Amino acid sequence: MKKSIVLLFLFLVSLGYSQNWKSDFEVAKKQAASENKNILLVFSGSDWCAPCIKLDKTIWQSEEFKKEADQNWIIYRADFPKKKANLLSGDLTASNKKLADRYNKSGNFPLVLLLDKSGTVLGITGYKNVSSQEYIQLIHSFEKQ
Repeated sequence: MKKSIVLLFLFLVSLGYSQNWKSDFEVAKKQAASENKNILLVFSGSDWCAPCIKLDKTIWQSEEFKKEADQNWIIYRADFPKKKANLLSGDLTASNKKLADRYNKSGNFPLVLLLDKSGTVLGITGYKNVSSQEYIQLIHSFEKQ
């Protein structure tokens, strides 16, 4: 019975993360160029940063955001977990650190950047206690600047 519950939980969690978050930033940039889309780059501490966790639950997992992201952006999460069980591969950790050195030198979490397809920053924000629709509008406002 315990195994069934664990498997069901893992399945449901995977559904929540069925968004198309890229796991390789270079692939994300190439896809952004080929599809003529901007890149939404999110710096997150998924297992220790309370605002990051709230942002994930209220915005990233919302149906509105999933739909909007699929249509308009290439999304990449540069995650920096601290718990041993959640640590990323060495390559992914190094890649995320390289991104942080370029885009998040002050180490802010969460940090949300909209980049054009070449990697130029169009806008920066963080956690906002707003609806998913308002957050989507905020991201779109960066495209118009």
